[in-house]
Amino acid sequence: MTGTPPREHPDGAADGIRGTDADTPPSQDTATGAAGDGDDGGPAASRPAGARLLLAALWPPRATGSQFVAAGLLFVLGLGLAIQVRAANSEDTALAGARTEDLVRILSDLDDRAARLEAERADLERQRTELENSSDQAEEARRQNEERAGRLGVLAGTEAARGPGITLRIADPLGTVEADMLLDAVQELRAAGAEAIQINEVRIVAETAFTDDNGGIRLDGRPVSAPYLVRAIGRPQDLEPALNIPGGVVQSLENDQASVSVERSETITVDALRSPEQPDYAQSSP
Repeated sequence: MTGTPPREHPDGAADGIRGTDADTPPSQDTATGAAGDGDDGGPAASRPAGARLLLAALWPPRATGSQFVAAGLLFVLGLGLAIQVRAANSEDTALAGARTEDLVRILSDLDDRAARLEAERADLERQRTELENSSDQAEEARRQNEERAGRLGVLAGTEAARGPGITLRIADPLGTVEADMLLDAVQELRAAGAEAIQINEVRIVAETAFTDDNGGIRLDGRPVSAPYLVRAIGRPQDLEPALNIPGGVVQSLENDQASVSVERSETITVDALRSPEQPDYAQSSP
């Protein structure tokens, strides 16, 4: 019995083995395409080459000594700026919350300081002009030095002074006046332009110490008692308003049951003297 031979196809393959790929090796294109599909699906392969290089340079982080120094400098700079901004804001807040009396006093002090600086500038310019125009510049320089030494002696308390000013009298029948109250009066007078100050028989200078002592007051260790007589040389029209401004020295003393009076005078004498102190190590140099 004769069987029917398998029918051949045009490509020469038999029907029985046409659908089998086991004996057919994959083509090069097929292998390459499979590999390409796998690479395209990965996260690293999907990034451009530039991004991969940047990521490799930044991660993991590698800090150097110079980078730590730069970071420290930037931190210090930022901290300084933050402190400065906070200080400015605190000053603005303090002024915004100040009382009207305090603002008036601050404004008065600023005006007085500006007037004194302007007068000092004009005086220095006058001295320079006199020195430049003098026929004997050496003699003019000597005269100006003597004048300056006299002013410094008045400020240091080693020379007596006389001039216009005010007399502040503080009666304290209840003993409520303390050292800090006298210090406030002195500071207010200095801010208003007082050039020489004396309380009772004690000359007041920059280093004068005000202390409380068993219900009394000591100035530079010397006891003073009420009534306290404060004599100050300066422009009376500046000194008296500085003491009488709302919330100022006079009002504060009166609130503590002290009796206060301020009197202007064309001639005030400040004759309490301090012994000049010789420095231990410093010497004048030519």
